[in-house]
Amino acid sequence: MGRDRELPPPLEMMCLNALWDITEGNVEDVRRVVSQERPLAYTTVLTLLDRLTRRGAVSRRKEGRGFRYQPVADRNKVRRLALKLFLEHHFGGSEAKLKLFLETETGATAAPLLTHAAAAGESGMTFPAPVAHTQAAVHTQAMATAVGAQLPSGSPAPLPPRE
Repeated sequence: MGRDRELPPPLEMMCLNALWDITEGNVEDVRRVVSQERPLAYTTVLTLLDRLTRRGAVSRRKEGRGFRYQPVADRNKVRRLALKLFLEHHFGGSEAKLKLFLETETGATAAPLLTHAAAAGESGMTFPAPVAHTQAAVHTQAMATAVGAQLPSGSPAPLPPRE
């Protein structure tokens, strides 16, 4: 991605996750996948895909009157960045502090929990509802989106995308 130190905002991340799942597709294909979680208008998905193209996270090629989109960003690289940012913001970059937190909070070892978090997209795991519109909410949403998890339906609405 163009800006390696920045994760795409949550709605862009949803489109990127959809493209990773379907390998490539047009706006309607992506909208259909994203709409299973959150209904979005065709023009909204078009705008989000355009932003991802400008970021360098997806490529597009002309097909008829529209475009066909394909992910360029590596899913695991984005996940690693999300985890790194999460560690930096919430645990001072320390994996040991995260492990201690997980062990203290759950009474279990951190390794199985981290394994489940990495496979969240496949397991259907959800994250607890974040506090509305705080820095923690932004990072929780970014983390959940990056690992392919869904926030519970009672979660606050995502923040508007950054310009």
